[in-house]
Amino acid sequence: MHNVMLKAKLHMASVTHAVLNYEGSCAIDGKLLDMAGLKEFEQIQIYNKDNGERFTTYIIRGEEGSGIISMNGAAARLVAPGDRVIICAYAHYSDAECANHKPALLYMNPDNTVSHSANAIPVQVA
Repeated sequence: MHNVMLKAKLHMASVTHAVLNYEGSCAIDGKLLDMAGLKEFEQIQIYNKDNGERFTTYIIRGEEGSGIISMNGAAARLVAPGDRVIICAYAHYSDAECANHKPALLYMNPDNTVSHSANAIPVQVA
C-alpha cells in the first residue's frame, strides 16, 4: 500500500504577483524550491488564508532570491497580491518509507524570506 503524505510546505508565503495572461501556474523563487526539495512542474495545492480559496496547480521556477510567489493563468483569479498562502506538495510513500518520513516545512516571513524550518508539526492541544 502507498500513502499520500505531505512532502513539503511553504507556510504563509505572500503572493507577489497575480498575472492572468501568463503561461504557467505558480512561479516560486528557485531558492525556496531548492530549500524545500520541490521541482519545476511538480503538482502543488495552494490554500489562500485570506479568502479561503483552495486549488491545485503546478510549479514554475522563479528568479533565484527574488521572493517571487506569482499565481499565473486561471490561478491569478483566486488570489490578490499580498494574500498569504500555504503551498503544499504531497507524494506517495510506502508503509516502510512512512516510518521515517519527515516533510520539509518552511515558515515564511511577509517578504518571503524563511523565518525558520522544521520537519514536524507540534501536536495540537485542546
